[in-house]
Amino acid sequence: MTPPPRSSTARPPERLSAHATRPGRPWPMGATFDGEGVNFAVFSAHAERLELCLFSEDGRKEVARLPFRERDGDIWHMHVGGLTPGVKYGLRAHGPYRPEEGHRFNPNKLLIDPYAKKLWGRLRWSDAVMGYRVGSPRADLSFDSRDSAFAVPKSVVVDPSFPWAHDLPLAHPVDRTVIYEAHVKGLTERHPRVDPGLRGTYLGVASEPMIEHMKRLGVTAIELLPVHAHVDDRFLVAQGLKNYWGYQTIGFFAPEPRYMSQNAVWEMQTMVRRLHAAGIEVILDVVYNHTGEGDHLGPTLSFRGLDNRSYYRLIDGGRYYINDTGTGNALDLTNPMVLRLAMDSLRYWVEVFHVDGFRFDLATALGRHGGTYNRRSPFLDALRQDPVLAHVKLIAEPWDVGPGGYQLGNFPHPFLEWNDRFRDTARRFWRGDSGMTAELAGRLLGSAAEFDGHHRAATTSVNQLTAHDGFTLEDVVSYREKHNEANGEGNRDGHSENFSDNMGVEGPVTDARIRAARAARKRAMLATLLLAQGTPMLLAGDEFGNSQRGNNNAYAQDNETGWLDWPEADEALIDYVARLIALRRDHAVLRQRAFLHGRARADGARDIVWRRANGAAPSDADWHDPGFRCLCAEIRMAAGGAEDGDAEGAALYCVFNGGPTVEVCLPKPGEGRKWRLLLDSARPEQEPCLQEMPRLLASQGAVLVLAEAV
Repeated sequence: MTPPPRSSTARPPERLSAHATRPGRPWPMGATFDGEGVNFAVFSAHAERLELCLFSEDGRKEVARLPFRERDGDIWHMHVGGLTPGVKYGLRAHGPYRPEEGHRFNPNKLLIDPYAKKLWGRLRWSDAVMGYRVGSPRADLSFDSRDSAFAVPKSVVVDPSFPWAHDLPLAHPVDRTVIYEAHVKGLTERHPRVDPGLRGTYLGVASEPMIEHMKRLGVTAIELLPVHAHVDDRFLVAQGLKNYWGYQTIGFFAPEPRYMSQNAVWEMQTMVRRLHAAGIEVILDVVYNHTGEGDHLGPTLSFRGLDNRSYYRLIDGGRYYINDTGTGNALDLTNPMVLRLAMDSLRYWVEVFHVDGFRFDLATALGRHGGTYNRRSPFLDALRQDPVLAHVKLIAEPWDVGPGGYQLGNFPHPFLEWNDRFRDTARRFWRGDSGMTAELAGRLLGSAAEFDGHHRAATTSVNQLTAHDGFTLEDVVSYREKHNEANGEGNRDGHSENFSDNMGVEGPVTDARIRAARAARKRAMLATLLLAQGTPMLLAGDEFGNSQRGNNNAYAQDNETGWLDWPEADEALIDYVARLIALRRDHAVLRQRAFLHGRARADGARDIVWRRANGAAPSDADWHDPGFRCLCAEIRMAAGGAEDGDAEGAALYCVFNGGPTVEVCLPKPGEGRKWRLLLDSARPEQEPCLQEMPRLLASQGAVLVLAEAV
């Protein structure tokens, strides 16, 4: 069979004499300004020829096409004199177009530099960005000769230097960390006190009103949904929607331009510097498991056109992509140069943007080696040994959709892990599901069954009630069913089992009784989150009752559904959450590194004692009794831990009453001490007070916290 053409039929622009070229260096990768010009270094193991395309200032016209003439191993390099930051460029790669063999070279397609530090323009969806002829009976085996430059974002040379002054890593201890998960745009787009010109931007996140709010809450870190440059899926654009969450990365070094107000990289650097000055760390949600190029019918934008066979995991090295991510493709992090790309990217965000950590999307995919998950995979090992990344926080989303993809508890130190079992248990216990009390006890102690091994700490479990993916807390208590019709997928997308409860009426209500019941349950759930061992994560907006109107998959809702509804904020709930976070901060027994197993301490007391409401220890039968709905926990510092034997180490007594109102018998406090009621979720306005009687009432669905006091 005659292979399709491999070269453009269009005549390339003539090279301008002003562009003096020389071999350059194979490092660093990407485009680097050195004062005399720009050095370009690009990886491709299978290309036969590479070209650098320079564009006019407005990015519309290709003004020069310069061939790479030097190659060290698989890195092509060239230095172009006279170029300065701000120059717009792209790449073209010549080579075989044989999809059956994994090769999809098409020099008619302008390619984004995988190491581009900034992108200009957005992807314009057109059939011209496809390497094949859309509609051809041969599908992706056909070849498209149209030039895609008009539709593809241009790479931009940048000078990333920035006046950091005395900014240093905050390095908050994990046991003192409270994470606030937010979307750059959604966080501020509707905030009435944020300057309208900064709403939805990096600078908006670090504006005074937002910093005041985060400090009022007491959170120590903001975890931002993806800020790497990404594309909007074609089927969403056709419906007038966008990929709001941003999990379709196309640039692992470039900040997403849509969150800039002045089209400048320094805006994100300024955001980090301001947040650091306020004592708030910045954690990035990052996507190294796949790219925005999709499956074999997706566009040719960068990696696919530069070296498809090297960048992606292919079925038997051929036409189709392994899809353990559910997005159409998976990056091959076992390839040394793809692994280098990911590591260089992570180091870049730490060194150039001073970020404090990363949350890895679908992290199981990052640990796949030989088709299965391996906690000693090349990527996980490289990450753990890297000296630049040694001090930052690493958080795994411990699952993907591939075989054996659920790996909760199986990531190596120092990874923290998102714990969906905490979420489900807390929701089910407070919803009233039977048989959940014993499960709740395990979650309150940091999910030791999953994490207490390989010398990992109790802070390993990132506890959450909600996250961006799923219902908000307000919707957990307001909807039984998901309502994702606005996503244009017939309400088939999103999780169907949310362990939610509408309290009798679906959606918003005016009934005061139902509203009060919903508010009480939210307070009980929030108390459960902040009183549990582990690392708590709060979804932005949950602290004031934000709703997505029952949409539990708002990935395409760049509108009032996805944006936080600040005008309707519940100020009393904000104060309550701030009080919970302060309580956690002030009582070390709530944020221990060592796991609690009921062992005897140096003073003879056990580090955790479970009780029923009547004060008796639960029997084995009690733990399996569906009627056992009021769980009490007497908590001290862990036996054998650093605080063991500290005579000043007071105990906390926490009551989680998932049943009807009940009288709780308090255990005898330490010598010369009394119990002091610190919090009653049923009466959030109540001030702390000494408990003179050995009994008190726990309201239905309430959480109480008492501390030993002199």
